[in-house]
Amino acid sequence: MGARTVADMNPQGERWTAEQVLALAPDAASRTAGSKLAVTGKWSGAGALGRAVWGLCAGSGSKPYQTVVDLNGPGYRCSCPSRKFPCKHALSLLLRWASGEGGVPASEEPPEWAEQWLDGRRERAAKLAAAARDGGP
Repeated sequence: MGARTVADMNPQGERWTAEQVLALAPDAASRTAGSKLAVTGKWSGAGALGRAVWGLCAGSGSKPYQTVVDLNGPGYRCSCPSRKFPCKHALSLLLRWASGEGGVPASEEPPEWAEQWLDGRRERAAKLAAAARDGGP
């Protein structure tokens, strides 16, 4: 079985289940670490708007990790040094969001760092769609 996407699991617009989030994990260790991190008080500045979820997670460094998930796709960005995608921080953030409004509240707009990444993804997707329409690469 190939990599699963959320589109395979849930109609667009519905909050995901914890099982759907954990199915995205690259391995069992990431599932365990993400689950543990989801119930800690290490998260701040979390929010959700439309198809995006973001937050700051206190880690071992002096600055919290900036984590953002584009629910279309999905796509993930985290400032942590992990080479796993999604990392435990993205999984944790998604688990908090999946648990309901108490985990990740609705927000008016994402912070600048999240918006920049989301805008870049949208721009790249638009360019790819235009190239496909025009018969280009």
